[in-house]
Amino acid sequence: MKNKGIVLAAAMAATAATGALTGLVFAQAAHDEKAEKHEGYQDDGKVNGETLENVKVKLDGGLAASSKAGKPISAKFEKHEGKLQLSVYTAKAGKFSEVVVDTKSGKAGKAEMISSGEDLTAAKAQSEAMSKAKLTLGSAVRKALDANKGFAAISVYPSIKDGHPVAAVTIGREENLKTVSIMLD
Repeated sequence: MKNKGIVLAAAMAATAATGALTGLVFAQAAHDEKAEKHEGYQDDGKVNGETLENVKVKLDGGLAASSKAGKPISAKFEKHEGKLQLSVYTAKAGKFSEVVVDTKSGKAGKAEMISSGEDLTAAKAQSEAMSKAKLTLGSAVRKALDANKGFAAISVYPSIKDGHPVAAVTIGREENLKTVSIMLD
């Protein structure tokens, strides 16, 4: 009878451990998905310095090209359906758009309105940060690259830190990625 109790206790412990492990796996997957959305990843692959070696249009060039649609408030290289693209969020007259810049020609595509969901929430926060900025995102990207020779800019996102606008510029060289904070005021 004592062995039956031990076996039952072991089975219950194994079941609990399996449930906990499953929960951890799902939690990590959710965390990874959320991090990928912010860090310049897309559903089908990671963008790094090596990915950008032969790209003609750089991040700051994409920011400039998209400015016809409004003030650039963030930008990132990403892979979409297997193709590299440069996505720039812009703000104009209280409205937000996403502009995809051709990575070969540098031409800005049609501005698509951002009207709901996480994209709208992000655009509002980015616009708020840029309303307090004295430097442009292009200037922040150039500062980050000047301080890190040999790196390519992958993304730039503004935010408010301790009451000050700051740009998080993700840069990469080959497989190495790092994020540099640039004060915008």
